[in-house]
Amino acid sequence: MTQPTPVAPDRSGDVSLVFDHVTKKYGRVLAVDDISFSIPKGSLVTLLGPSGCGKTTTLRMIAGLESVTAGRILLNGEDVTRQSAIERNVSMVFQSYALFPHMTVLENVAYGLTVGGLAAREADRRAIAGLDLVGLADYGPRLPSELSGGQQQRVAVARALVLEPQVLLLDEPLSNLDTKLRRRVRDEIRGIQLKLNLTAVYVTHDQEEAMAVSDRIIVMNKQRIVQHAPPRELFETPADEFVADFICNANLVTGEARRSEAGRSECVIGGVLATIPDRQARLGDVRVAVRPDAIRLFGDAEPHPLKGEVVYASFLGTEMQYTLHTPLGELFVRSDEVAEPHPLGSRVGIGFAERGLAIVGAAGSAR
Repeated sequence: MTQPTPVAPDRSGDVSLVFDHVTKKYGRVLAVDDISFSIPKGSLVTLLGPSGCGKTTTLRMIAGLESVTAGRILLNGEDVTRQSAIERNVSMVFQSYALFPHMTVLENVAYGLTVGGLAAREADRRAIAGLDLVGLADYGPRLPSELSGGQQQRVAVARALVLEPQVLLLDEPLSNLDTKLRRRVRDEIRGIQLKLNLTAVYVTHDQEEAMAVSDRIIVMNKQRIVQHAPPRELFETPADEFVADFICNANLVTGEARRSEAGRSECVIGGVLATIPDRQARLGDVRVAVRPDAIRLFGDAEPHPLKGEVVYASFLGTEMQYTLHTPLGELFVRSDEVAEPHPLGSRVGIGFAERGLAIVGAAGSAR
């Protein structure tokens, strides 16, 4: 897998964080493998990937909670690779919230300030301001056990923010919340980050969450970076089969690219001609990622070169989901045509939308 271009230390003041060829090993076990990236000031970048890919280890190296085996980490141009966690001006919001149950909400938020030597009155003033920022100004006297999960998460965010960190780190901050609350709290976190112009690094394995909050996303797999790009670019032009599958839940099929011009290729997929983005201008047999929403279904009576059989159909309110058996293999389809669904066992014609397809490699190349 091609790695991003190595990043030189930035002296312009526009970059908060730089990873320069960083590797982490636990004995013989490789946890992070020679990764390089930079994060501009005031941006929120998400580390996204499956369990065990190295994203949390990367976050903990930024925090100074894990040592670096090789490479360098720079914060605002300063090499902090060998600095301890307490020497780095970063704050971390943990998955478990880590609130002290015997302390009030106000005492929890003020804790880091008082431990750092700030006078109690000033620490309380800043803690109250922090609670006000997350919408909990009246909750200072309560105990954490008297709060909902979402409120506890906002207390944890306030506790991190009052320390005025150079970089705010968030490790799976919404994983303990239900679906509806996750959406609300993620929007609140993003709003605070934008309001304060904070540099933030966010770790999640949830693709929708990453797309919703991020300026850029770093996708990791097998301890390496596979793509680093804005959410729309990841969604529309995934770099390889893994990104296409993980980000878009895409169908991966084989087609024949016959002509390429201006970053797009004419490709035949199961007899259907499609024009598809491909920055590498590959010709011949290629692997194509087809998003489920980019597949169009037609009645069997209509003339289409590619047809399939509906073997699964599910109504989800605003959309239908289908599984089709086709000459290309099994295809997963999402359709907003819910008024007249295609029944199980029916034959359907298959076409492709103008967007939602991308060439992700040569046929037969390693995933």
